[in-house]
Amino acid sequence: MTYSIIGSGLIGTAIARQFSRAGLDILIANRRGAASLDDLARELGPHIRPVPLAEALAADMVFLALPYDAIGDATVSVTDWQGRIVIDATNAIDFPGFTPRDLGGRPSSDIVAGTLKGARLVKAFNTLLAAILAKDPAEAPGRRVLFVSGNDEAANAQVAELIQKLGFAPIVLGKIAEGGRLQQFGGPLAAQNFIKAA
Repeated sequence: MTYSIIGSGLIGTAIARQFSRAGLDILIANRRGAASLDDLARELGPHIRPVPLAEALAADMVFLALPYDAIGDATVSVTDWQGRIVIDATNAIDFPGFTPRDLGGRPSSDIVAGTLKGARLVKAFNTLLAAILAKDPAEAPGRRVLFVSGNDEAANAQVAELIQKLGFAPIVLGKIAEGGRLQQFGGPLAAQNFIKAA
């Protein structure tokens, strides 16, 4: 299983930090090119490898950790995801007001999934503030919670298993129309830091 992160902002860097902490290899790419990520790779160690965007998009499990409006441009080269898992860690936010985007009542991840033909899309890693996501997931008396929603049960299970490997406590909330609405920006689980007791 190969993993990659598209985006090297606060959320992408926090995810990379967790992979490094857990000793798991991951590729990372951004629109500025692999060389722009050399300092991050030096800081986080050998498990983080900067690559061109095309290489990151070819991984078995791809994290989208970039601005919501940048997803289309970043993924346009992939015409068929062929059943690969895409983790939607984005949030649909209107700036500068920092308010939820008006999506006509549709879950943001359903809109993302509609642009990624053949992808098994899972909503995860988007509810914690980046500074919290980057911290050690072990917090007394348990582990920090990450929520998972998706329309493919097997994909949800794979992402939940990865979350456990990273040291977090996964909670699967069901399909995007159910759990995804709770997770997206403006929903009741956004920016909440839950600890699952041991």
